[in-house]
Amino acid sequence: MASIKPSAHLADVRYEIRGALTRRSRELEAAGLPIIKLNIGNPGRYGFETPAHLREAIAHHLQDSEAYGHEQGLEEARDAIVAQQRHRGAQGVEVERVFVGNGVSELIDLSLRALLQPGDEVLLPSPDYPLWSAATILNDGKPRYYRCLAEHGHLPDPDEIESLVTPRTRALVLINPNNPTGAVYPRELLERIVAIAAKHRLLLLSDEIYDEILYDGTPFQPLAAVAGDLPCVSFGGLSKVHRACGYRVGWMSLSGDPSKTTDYRDALQLLAALRLCANVTAQWAVRPALQSAPTIQALTAPGGRLHEARRAALEGVAASQFLDMVAPSGALYAFPRVRADRLADFDDNAFALRLLEEESVLVVPGSSFNVPHSRHLRLTLLPQPEQIREVFVRIERVLAGMAAAQKPRVAVA
Repeated sequence: MASIKPSAHLADVRYEIRGALTRRSRELEAAGLPIIKLNIGNPGRYGFETPAHLREAIAHHLQDSEAYGHEQGLEEARDAIVAQQRHRGAQGVEVERVFVGNGVSELIDLSLRALLQPGDEVLLPSPDYPLWSAATILNDGKPRYYRCLAEHGHLPDPDEIESLVTPRTRALVLINPNNPTGAVYPRELLERIVAIAAKHRLLLLSDEIYDEILYDGTPFQPLAAVAGDLPCVSFGGLSKVHRACGYRVGWMSLSGDPSKTTDYRDALQLLAALRLCANVTAQWAVRPALQSAPTIQALTAPGGRLHEARRAALEGVAASQFLDMVAPSGALYAFPRVRADRLADFDDNAFALRLLEEESVLVVPGSSFNVPHSRHLRLTLLPQPEQIREVFVRIERVLAGMAAAQKPRVAVA
């Protein structure tokens, strides 16, 4: 039998957060080498716990979870999501316009599958969370990237966004707070982006999974409240804010004028029905998560573990001869950059492999987030602050070694 060939769609799909470097780290671990893993935003692997009242809600409803549920999610869960979105200022959100899925990851795919025709374009940030690019490609769409440069605080330029619009552009994606950069978009910027979407009749897709993970008093502005009656899909879930990644519970709410999205809503419902339903058991945690007092602020406030981990990353960059970084205002990541004036010849993938092989530290190269010619790397802020400090010591050793190796070539030139 001939070798089975995978789909050609996969040729342009990448997900290095769990890619070749992760596979190599597992090989090293199997050989007995302890690896410091900073590649993934998975709180449960770093000692964070899901709030007890969410566990209790699930345990109380185990017997109610043995049959298929509604394809769009438990009604009590969707009621709670509607209440949250309305409280935030979203218009036109109703129970029948909310979908619960097996994490936001599944819903990203559904939202694009219901929308795209072959060759349609989606405006995506660069850097992006790579699932957005993958889902666009796998659904026969074409990503077009607007830059979020460090020189601009990792915020996009609305004029550049509009310059990328073509007759084939169907949607505009925002990731706010941003993964991987930690940027949080101010209202004035969102207003300009909404105006572009209105002018060109684009569907807004706003990934807000980190909506309450904020630092130094940075405010979060939900996009739906700014969009008003313009169609907007907002994504949220339990994974990050409520430290419940393994529950696989995410949701998307469709806001704006319902008359403009009737067919799209029905397409989403069809796709949701085809996969029967999302994980019923964990959906019982949605209402207590959204209706109880927040639990994340104790971790992001000064003295809290996430705040101090962020501080350790900022101090590590400040002490480095080779790095600079825009301070993350939200989310769970640092996105430092290797300075061109200190290390001219730099390959982020080669560096990440060398860091793993020589210093037993696993990070994600910035190019994995669809950044061309990247000098960035992404580190999660979930480890203990002391471990993050140690990681920056190891990063500095590798960069110093790379710089020393380049000096003879510079002298010859």
